[in-house]
Amino acid sequence: MTELTCFKAYDVRGKLGDELNEDIAYDIGRSFAQILNANTIVVGGDVRLTSEALKQAVSRGIMDAGANVIDLGITGTEEVYFASFHLDVDGGIEVTASHNPMDYNGMKFIGKNATPISGDKQLGAIKRLAESRDFLNPASKGQIQKISLIEEYTKHLLTYIDLDQVAPLKLVVNSGNGASGRVIDAIEDKFKQLGVGVEFIKIHHEANGNFPNGIPNPLIVENRNSTSEAVIEHQADMGIAWDGDFDRCFFFDEKGEFIEGYYIVGLLAQAFLQKSEDKKSSGEKIIHDPKLIWNTIDIVKKSGGIPVLSKTGHSFIKQAMRDENAVYGGEMSAHHYFRDFGYCDSGMIPWLLVLELLSKKKTTLSQLVGRRIAAFPCSGEINYRVKSAPEAIAKVRNFYEGGLGGEMPDVQTLDGVTISFSDWRMNLRSSNTEPLLRLNVEARGDKLLVSKRVKEIESLIGA
Repeated sequence: MTELTCFKAYDVRGKLGDELNEDIAYDIGRSFAQILNANTIVVGGDVRLTSEALKQAVSRGIMDAGANVIDLGITGTEEVYFASFHLDVDGGIEVTASHNPMDYNGMKFIGKNATPISGDKQLGAIKRLAESRDFLNPASKGQIQKISLIEEYTKHLLTYIDLDQVAPLKLVVNSGNGASGRVIDAIEDKFKQLGVGVEFIKIHHEANGNFPNGIPNPLIVENRNSTSEAVIEHQADMGIAWDGDFDRCFFFDEKGEFIEGYYIVGLLAQAFLQKSEDKKSSGEKIIHDPKLIWNTIDIVKKSGGIPVLSKTGHSFIKQAMRDENAVYGGEMSAHHYFRDFGYCDSGMIPWLLVLELLSKKKTTLSQLVGRRIAAFPCSGEINYRVKSAPEAIAKVRNFYEGGLGGEMPDVQTLDGVTISFSDWRMNLRSSNTEPLLRLNVEARGDKLLVSKRVKEIESLIGA
């Protein structure tokens, strides 16, 4: 039995060749269908050059397990999520490596009714079965059907906003040559049909698995320049960029400045709570991760909502969303989750909500977030490669938990270590998907204090 190293905490992600190939994809598809005891599974794939072949191998495995396949074609991950609850099937697989390098690919999974599948929810069993290949032999093989849900999916997206409220704004949209361009085109067509006067300035728009403009990952600073420059050149009201499978979107204000995902969480929480207020409903719950929290908690409480802390990671956030029946959940990593979207994350719903917010408030994006950034400045997520993440985390904890200037901190270990003083706080954790140590620091109205603490922590971990 060969161990499959492509299985990670939440999904499958591996280097093409020995770590992930068509034979392994077949075994994963067959295992997935058998563990879920599935009748029908939806599959989709991003635009990477290897995604179609891997998707076909997954589909063969599913059918050999006796389950039917609905092939959605080229999709973003959230289209598989949508199909899972819209079609009421038993699960879904998206073949994608999102923002990973060219020589990688992977898979993301969803269960019945869009329930998450992760390490502690069936993913481990799927891995063990794919390794052992102890497959059952069904009485008959499944069949495959190819369909498109782009019409139904885009109609659903537009239910999140009041189109009559949308002003004639100009948007720069950067698909990064990934899978999102076709959805933007579909939304643009809907806007034209309905008389919504939004203008789209499209860059890196055509799907191209060679990624001629670089891997679609707007978290890489140098990848942001094209969006920023286009916003300035076209005097746009906002810029939006997506990763390869567009389950994350990133925002640029009218000055071309990149906005940390942390502040977008607060913005979207406020948008949903104001919608709830309009419906004479209050006390809606908002899920957030522990990395940066003060701005989100402040906005949620002032808007009549209830902030609920969850461990970082899509499976944890999704479960918390379900447990609390939360209307919205957000991670500063640019994953945004919505109750009416099967409690799943979407990279399309956020920018539609911000578009509506800008229209209603008749203001700019920089004004919407500027006061929040000044009130709660943060470092943004800083990544480090260290010899031993546990040792580095322990060293930082030991330094601070004895107190500073006579003040004893609050220390939490929900996700890595979080240390909070009255005027600043930090979260230091190991990545669940990459060999990295991730640091986030925030303060109350003191940007220089953020810089000071980041330097202090870097000296402790030897970065």
